[in-house]
Amino acid sequence: MAFIDKFDFTVNSIGSIKSLRHNKNKVGENWPVVYVLNNDTEAYIGETVNVARRTEQHLGSSAKQKLTEIRIISDKDFNKSVVLDLESFLIKHMAADGKYRLLNGNNGIQDHDYYERSRYENEFRTIWNKLKKLGVVDRSIEDIENSELFKYSPYKSLGPEQLDAELEILKAFEDHRYDKNGVSIIVRGGAGTGKTILAIYLMKLFADINSKDNEEREQDDYLDEDIEYIYAAERVDGLNKIGIVFPQKSLRTSLKDVFKGIRGLSKDMVLDTTDVVNNYIKTGEKYDLLIVDEAHRLKCRNKGHLSFYGRFDKCNELLGLDKMTGTELDWIYLCSRNQIIFRDDLQTIRPCDIDNEVFREIVGKRYPKTVVEQALDTQWRCLGGNDYIDYLRKIMSCTPVKLREIDNYDFKLYTDVGKMVDDIKELDKKYSLCRTAAGYAWKWITKKDKKAFDIVIGENKFRWNSTYDNWITSPNAVNEIGCIHTVQGYDLNYLGVIIGEDLKYDPDKKQIYADKNNYYDQQGKSGVANDPEGLKEYLTNIYLTLMTRGIRGTFVYVCNDELRDYLAQYIEKA
Repeated sequence: MAFIDKFDFTVNSIGSIKSLRHNKNKVGENWPVVYVLNNDTEAYIGETVNVARRTEQHLGSSAKQKLTEIRIISDKDFNKSVVLDLESFLIKHMAADGKYRLLNGNNGIQDHDYYERSRYENEFRTIWNKLKKLGVVDRSIEDIENSELFKYSPYKSLGPEQLDAELEILKAFEDHRYDKNGVSIIVRGGAGTGKTILAIYLMKLFADINSKDNEEREQDDYLDEDIEYIYAAERVDGLNKIGIVFPQKSLRTSLKDVFKGIRGLSKDMVLDTTDVVNNYIKTGEKYDLLIVDEAHRLKCRNKGHLSFYGRFDKCNELLGLDKMTGTELDWIYLCSRNQIIFRDDLQTIRPCDIDNEVFREIVGKRYPKTVVEQALDTQWRCLGGNDYIDYLRKIMSCTPVKLREIDNYDFKLYTDVGKMVDDIKELDKKYSLCRTAAGYAWKWITKKDKKAFDIVIGENKFRWNSTYDNWITSPNAVNEIGCIHTVQGYDLNYLGVIIGEDLKYDPDKKQIYADKNNYYDQQGKSGVANDPEGLKEYLTNIYLTLMTRGIRGTFVYVCNDELRDYLAQYIEKA
């Protein structure tokens, strides 16, 4: 059973903390504990094996002198691995709880496996509930874990692969930050491999490094393998003007809301590509670092239609680029010295998205600088893991594969779209963040007639998403059908996917093919309307992207009879 002991955060409490005992253990001066320092608005969370000494150190910190109380969390079964994990748990959840603005940096937050971890994790939830009863936190764990503040928190724990990538990125900046042309780091990863989480984590890390007021921790506060990361971070400096770019408006809006509540970050750091150009032109100063997420959605003009020709051409003009060949990726390079660019080649969904060929030409030839490449392969979003992703890609590419069940993942094929949507709504009541989305195989009638219906399948009638901004969390989202532009980049508990008549199956050729007459995204088929293979690639990417949004499961309804029969060979029927 865990104990939570409260003291005033003053020098007069040191003696009482030193004498703290539970189960004959010297909790105050020789026992692994986690502690929470706070006042009414700010908090700091730490772990140590000598909380009395650590309290004295914090009392000497100017940043901590305004804090007023300390709570010490201990248990007779705690060890170093447990308190590191509990510290990480509390940082992640208290940051998203929102009651306090955390003073913590995020360097060194990572997942460590250890003996009987699952048992301790259950105890963490009990500790959280005790803190809630004490008024230290406000919200339930379930509520927090479904929030955008949690899903996109810079305090998320990194996995081993992400930590390796972080270390290589820090080393690259240490080695090349003073190069004449800087360094460009390309991080490639498929859907659900944690690109956005790593991008946000790095943004917080670099912001804290530049602020010069990181909380100093003793070496014994870390596991031995952490030290290399911490030392690498400490050697990176000179990156004072930084920003993070999200090409998609919906995701950008969500991240602005997250950033405004995080110490050291601000919503003004979250940019679109035109913000980058305008700032550079206005100030005449390049960004020291731009982190670009979802770079597969950066735009070009010469391969497809855009929705914003005026702004696009103006930015090219301001930067001295030809309007037909200048791209948003060029803008990033011309307006910054160093870049970290996250990209998934399989998530380009329109011809105006910069394809891999153009991306390679820009990165490798147009801008002479050091290029460092990293890859993320481990699946973090879908509980089905890489097995589900690999299986799905083989199915959608018509690669012969044996029927299999995906462990820990709810993958079902429906023959009744109404039943699928109803099941999604019921799951939303249980888990929250369960939605339905579709390919752009129906006209968007409700843009002009709000009383009409866009998607009609038999007797079932639905409307497209009524907003792009934060549609996922909008009040009526569960009753609407989202499009790719409202879902890409987000994590959902369950997603129901409607595959329209834009994608069909030829049983004689045993191949999936695209039907341009049933695809209504004019920007999506501009430039490939007469290229069946090109259009099929974009449509397949759209549906693969949709079917990799669900954490717990993906439900599928298929309009085309032949395609439904084909998929029925590989997906369990609901």
